Amino acid sequence: MKMLIPREIAPGEKRVAVTPETARRLQAKGIDIHVESGAGEAAGFPDALYNAIGATVLPPEQLDWEGADGVLCVQAPGNDGLGRLRAGALVVGLLAPHGAEDLTHVLNARSVSSIALELLPRISRAQSMDVLSSQANIAGYKAVLLAAAELDRYVPMLMTAAGTIQPARALVLGAGVAGLQALATARRLGAVVYVSDVRPAAKEQVESLGGRFLEPPTEQERPSEQGGYATQASDAFLAAQRAQLAEQLALADMVICTAQVPGRRAPRLLTEDMLDRLRPGSVVVDLAVAQGGNCAGTVPGQTVIRSGVRLIGADALPSSVPNHASALYARNVSALMEHLIHESGELNLDLADPIVDSCLLTHAGVCRRDDVVKTEAPLIPTGSPS
Repeated sequence: MKMLIPREIAPGEKRVAVTPETARRLQAKGIDIHVESGAGEAAGFPDALYNAIGATVLPPEQLDWEGADGVLCVQAPGNDGLGRLRAGALVVGLLAPHGAEDLTHVLNARSVSSIALELLPRISRAQSMDVLSSQANIAGYKAVLLAAAELDRYVPMLMTAAGTIQPARALVLGAGVAGLQALATARRLGAVVYVSDVRPAAKEQVESLGGRFLEPPTEQERPSEQGGYATQASDAFLAAQRAQLAEQLALADMVICTAQVPGRRAPRLLTEDMLDRLRPGSVVVDLAVAQGGNCAGTVPGQTVIRSGVRLIGADALPSSVPNHASALYARNVSALMEHLIHESGELNLDLADPIVDSCLLTHAGVCRRDDVVKTEAPLIPTGSPS
């Protein structure tokens, strides 16, 4: 079985889908790994490391798209490559399936099967394959480092000859994987951390990491949880939550926004009026900026200064830590491929398997997840949800 590892073409994407470590694992399962030259360099994995473990490294013009059994990628390859794949080939990656009608059209025209890693079910059997969690962990960690670097004061409490410096106060919006990692990182730096989440059940996790949980508003229409993610909140609930957060913002030094709903615009938690409560010199990092943003005024990939407050649109943080992001991503992909490979060494897309059934986007010329593809797409293409 021959799998291609192309060089990523999305602007700013530095990750690679297969590292030398996981290439060795996949080869032990009978998969022949063909890596495009330079695919891993930005992540700290030069061609020599792939050559050393027996992978085939080729220049782009020599990649055998027509003869490959599949492609392992971070974000979707270009249509030139996809349009050359044979019928029955498999593409695995972060394919941004919400609103991806053009991509599914190309894949179906070639009868190419595809697995969108965003759609993996959050069940115990799939934990080792959960790309969104591994990448969100990195995003939450890096978000706090960005905020601390931009903040106009120390983060920890310091006792000096000139007097005592009080610790910074952090407010984390959302207690998913990214939010909990942001909480843990901010605590390690010495901040006092408050966490807001729509799910009361998140309280135990927040407090176990040393955070202080802000109880959600007591509205009748509280958001529920589905597949490990919070569902879309009602307008009434969001209004009540914004009123609650307004009181906290006046005291916050850094705010980390992580609240997202798959396939939907991110909930707007910080309005222009609420930003007026933040003191000059404070920092907001918006991990949901590519989905519309939790915070008014954030711009993907840019830092906007508004009345002295720094608004950071952090849309691609996993790619800013490409070595470890690639290592974790590649292990997730390797675990999935090992799950899909039959004892005979052949690929087995068992539609009765809940893992396959959930994330198999196209198969045999048909889009199997029209419910996803025809929902609202992210405002900006992104392969690394937080």
